[in-house]
Amino acid sequence: MLSAIMEDYLKAIYYLQSKTAERVRTSDLAEYMGVEQSSVTSMMKKLAERDLVQYEPYQGVRVTENGVPIALEIIRHHRLLERYLTDHLEYDWTEVHDEADRLEHHISSQFADRIAEQLGDPTVDPHGDPIPTADLDVSGEKNGDTLADHQVGDRVQIERVPDRDPDLLRYLSEHGIQPGTVVEVVETTSFGMVTVDPESRDEPVSLPEEVVRSVSTRSLT
Repeated sequence: MLSAIMEDYLKAIYYLQSKTAERVRTSDLAEYMGVEQSSVTSMMKKLAERDLVQYEPYQGVRVTENGVPIALEIIRHHRLLERYLTDHLEYDWTEVHDEADRLEHHISSQFADRIAEQLGDPTVDPHGDPIPTADLDVSGEKNGDTLADHQVGDRVQIERVPDRDPDLLRYLSEHGIQPGTVVEVVETTSFGMVTVDPESRDEPVSLPEEVVRSVSTRSLT
């Protein structure tokens, strides 16, 4: 039986390694988790003893074949809960992440399957992140283009936005930017800022570099 914090670490490592296909640096993991690096080192040793991660000091960490199903199951719980909270309990999509974080460790796989059935087996959560299937298939997981990869005149559809910062989500929501939104890039700057014109709004919105590099898109032109 794993503790909730162990599951959180596995979920975080899986997420970070899926972005780079490389070992995750413990310093990056500490920053992502909001803890001291000494805490990360201690936890990596515990998870490695259970053969849930491959960990070597100064070499980074990866989730093992034994750890991947655990990480994916928690991710499935989390994303289904976000979808349920948004679709059936009228939570705003900007506020469901923390609520799902609190609940994800306390539901069974059977309960998650019932949620999925009730929702019609959704494929993505409110932020555009793919939901692993009951068989923990994540073929829908992909790292495509971001807003930072586009030029002036490009017309794109927003596919995925980062979900951990509620202030960022509120900012995007207030300016009509969420998964499914179609925007046109109207300006780029040398320091990474991108201005887009959402079809659903009358005014363009400027986004800083750290945002445009984390918003996934699909090209329409």
